[in-house]
Amino acid sequence: MKTVGILGGMGPEATILLMQRLLRAVPARDDADHIPLIVHQNPAVPSRIVRLIHGRGDDPGPVLAAMARDLLAAGAQALAMPCNTAHAYAPHILAATPLPFLDMRQATVAALPPGRVGMLASPALRRTGAFDDAFKTAGIEPVWPESDAPLLALIQRVKAGESGPGAQAEFAQLAQQMAEESDHLLVACTELSLLSAGIESAFTDSLDCLVAEILRFSQG
Repeated sequence: MKTVGILGGMGPEATILLMQRLLRAVPARDDADHIPLIVHQNPAVPSRIVRLIHGRGDDPGPVLAAMARDLLAAGAQALAMPCNTAHAYAPHILAATPLPFLDMRQATVAALPPGRVGMLASPALRRTGAFDDAFKTAGIEPVWPESDAPLLALIQRVKAGESGPGAQAEFAQLAQQMAEESDHLLVACTELSLLSAGIESAFTDSLDCLVAEILRFSQG
């Protein structure tokens, strides 16, 4: 199997959750059956939310490019990053090494049904138009919440270590509100993936889409 390098640090919980889901996705009978990973967990990546939403702070791009080069030197054969928001800096990563980049957004769009998709995500995705072109081509109309504040507050709570029943219940309520206006839901923030257990409507989790893409590359 091929080795995938993980650019982590955009929330330690996101990296841990990705690895947990990868472990569960492989029908392993022995240690050697699992996907080989090299994880670069770098909490020094500047805040994507501060940069993209508030327009201040250091540029995450050069740090992510340096991480990509580190992973190449360590033996990675492809790169993946469990953070949709950080994909705004994908050009920096692509320019830094010749390695293929397993794009979380592309994998997500390929898994979504056409129609109205309720966006459970960081407001940075709307502001950067991260999915706009791909959604239009795929016949997907994004439905965004009227206010960014509740989801952004939940993301910050998860980053602070709070992902228990209270936060999960709040997220489930927000998801239900979005479901009333949508045909399908998309969880497109890995912090929110930690809260998704209580969602009752049909939804796609972009983290699961990235897991499937990593499996496809490594096992292929």
